[in-house]
Amino acid sequence: MPNPNSAVSTELDAVNQILSSVGQAPVLDLDMQNPEVNICLQTLRDTNRQLQAEGWTFNTEYLVKFTPDANKKITIADDVLQIDSNESRHFNNYNLIRRLDTSDNTSKLYDRFWHQKNKTEGYTFDEDIYCDVVYFIRFDNLPYAFQAHIIARAARQVSIKLVGSAELVQLLAVEEDQTRAALMEYETNQGDYSIFGSKDGLHYNSYQPFKALAR
Repeated sequence: MPNPNSAVSTELDAVNQILSSVGQAPVLDLDMQNPEVNICLQTLRDTNRQLQAEGWTFNTEYLVKFTPDANKKITIADDVLQIDSNESRHFNNYNLIRRLDTSDNTSKLYDRFWHQKNKTEGYTFDEDIYCDVVYFIRFDNLPYAFQAHIIARAARQVSIKLVGSAELVQLLAVEEDQTRAALMEYETNQGDYSIFGSKDGLHYNSYQPFKALAR
């Protein structure tokens, strides 16, 4: 069960909250042989990845330097959810994506612009590449506002899978909306959005209404 004196929730805490939301008893460990636990944990992890992939203040870094290896290629770590060239550094010189390199079955940085222009593979780079990166963060390292929303969102999805009660889904949807509002308040405070740009001077960080509407 969650520790009332801790600001950190673990995946076990989250699964027990989800089980409680759908009227199931808590568990002592994440036994994947238990069907209900399996569904709760997989839904929790899928929801976590989906939310983090939107890109937030806590998991987005700018001007991350990537240096090509001896083969002029750049390997991308598994915890990278989104990656793009930093526009202030490279302008429109690159059109970067993450793509599997079949020569060694690892994810590499790939330049679609180079491929379209030269009709050759775009895995090679002759300089350091500075990127804006959205990283995947472990659940127990997330800000509490995000943990609460992920749990609420996963609980609603699990209720559809395990219970199928329209009334319960509606009740859980209200909690999901409330935690989303708290999440957006946290993001606004942490982002220090201003018409004058970012405090670090590295990128323009003004409030963008279309992002709020999309979220």
